[in-house]
Amino acid sequence: MTLSIEDVTLDFDGFLALRGLRFSMEKGELRFVIGPNGAGKTSLLDVITGKVRPTSGRVTFDGHDLVGRLPHQIAALGVGRKFQTPAVFPGHTVFENMVLALRGPRGVAATLFRRMRPTYREEIFEILEIMGLTAESERPAGLLSHGRKQWLELAMLMTQEPSLLLLDEPAAGMTGLERDQTVRLLETIAKDRTVLVIEHDMEFVRRLAKKVTVLCAGSVLCEGSMSEVQANPTVVEVYLGRTEEVVA
Repeated sequence: MTLSIEDVTLDFDGFLALRGLRFSMEKGELRFVIGPNGAGKTSLLDVITGKVRPTSGRVTFDGHDLVGRLPHQIAALGVGRKFQTPAVFPGHTVFENMVLALRGPRGVAATLFRRMRPTYREEIFEILEIMGLTAESERPAGLLSHGRKQWLELAMLMTQEPSLLLLDEPAAGMTGLERDQTVRLLETIAKDRTVLVIEHDMEFVRRLAKKVTVLCAGSVLCEGSMSEVQANPTVVEVYLGRTEEVVA
């Protein structure tokens, strides 16, 4: 297992965001996690990345115990997280955003030094090409469409060379064409790394998911292929209260 969560409970003054959660992923797996609002999806990511410490239970990644580690320490182990709302530097160009995201020492001097190294430029433009952002490299990030900002943040995350990617609703707010491109991007990205995706867009999930985990009330309701999940009557009943979103 590359990621293992064993009997994790997260108690916020009596509110159980996670209840004895057991969850695992194999190396190189692309997994989608779905569930109604309040199911524990964000709490799952928070626990993995060290944003919050579970009340009890164990979280391991590639043999490393994550509980008690700080977020930057977990990131250094190869765990990268993308939030739902893209966080880019709007006043800087796409290329400058990529430079600022590069793994390594922070600060003005370090950033300028990076810019002078041809290998960094090559790495950046390789990622931008994959993301379809090469032509936008000198454009201020603030002028990009919402979907392209999402791709830029994902590209920035890729500069960190994560082996586990945690993506929170990567298709949210996108146009149909942008969503189609995001499907292709994730297919490419998932070829050589482990990817966990939180998503509400069921059509997007159908197009990519081989295995889906459904959370409800802080624990796993069921797991399986999309067709197996769709056929589960309990999932149909609880998922957002909208039957058509699960079975359509």
